[in-house]
Amino acid sequence: MDIDVTHIPHSIRGDPWFEDGNIILLADPEDSAAVAFKVHRGVLARHSEVFQSMFEGAQPPPHEENFEQCPVVRMHDVPVELSNLIKALYDGPHGHLRGIQDFFYSAGILRIATKYCITHIRVQAIRHLTQTWSHTLRGHDDMLEHALSTTEEEGLSYPYVHPLHVLNLARAVDVRIIVPSALYFLSLYPLTDILRGDHPKLLVEHPSRPSSTLTAEDLQAYALMFQHRLQLVLHFVRKTCGARTPSDRCSSGPNCRKAFAQLSNRLSREWLPRTGPIHFMSQALDELADFPGICGHCRTAFKKDVSAAREEAWTTLPTAVGLPTWEQLEAVDLAKP
Repeated sequence: MDIDVTHIPHSIRGDPWFEDGNIILLADPEDSAAVAFKVHRGVLARHSEVFQSMFEGAQPPPHEENFEQCPVVRMHDVPVELSNLIKALYDGPHGHLRGIQDFFYSAGILRIATKYCITHIRVQAIRHLTQTWSHTLRGHDDMLEHALSTTEEEGLSYPYVHPLHVLNLARAVDVRIIVPSALYFLSLYPLTDILRGDHPKLLVEHPSRPSSTLTAEDLQAYALMFQHRLQLVLHFVRKTCGARTPSDRCSSGPNCRKAFAQLSNRLSREWLPRTGPIHFMSQALDELADFPGICGHCRTAFKKDVSAAREEAWTTLPTAVGLPTWEQLEAVDLAKP
């Protein structure tokens, strides 16, 4: 849009607009209306070498475009993302997840903080995303517990955002620590549904919405995670449950062996292609109540084995799709600036 910067009407003055500011950023993307922000160049330059270099080229009037003695710098950013970034630099970013709009906020902050090399804001945005798309088993369990107990918001179930959007955001900003979790939950969706792209969570309009298309690279990653997830389920049902031997301290060997075989048989009928193995293993513990013949020692041993199986399953998620370990991903993406 061709904006006359010598007159910036109130209608395009965005938030923030500091009357004592000394530089104006004019977000003027091709596909939306322009918005201007009057800010303090020192505040932005202090946090970003990119801003610092950009402002060094902004000369005082009359040499460059200016409004009320303030240089005007034209930007090609999404106005809402630039607004949120500026406010985050002044006040800090918020870390709520009350609906899909909060995800779009984090997505925009992460994208633009990456663009302008503002490391501490980038890391804060990544940490916020990992509260839902976790890199720890405890975080995974907390997210599922929240999902099972939280009502819908605007017709969308918790965590409100489709994992395909999370995956594509991660790819766009080169953040790998949320990729395994996003792929794990994406693999619970039938591929035909993903390719059709008509899930309600994919259709919410927002300037910061990531792509809703599964790339060829991630089609392969989806297939690897899908296969890995099924292998985890089958190994748990057949080996951890069906092929287990009674505890060394078992007080009812034949009964316990028979009961675990029955449990394995039941689980083999209950799992589906959309079964999440890590939660499925926890559910198997709940089903022990239906087998009173299992002695206390075998119950304790089974609980220990299930806990170990869940830890092992979680540990293997990154490497199943060709990524480094969780610890290595954390060292890169969550390193303190």
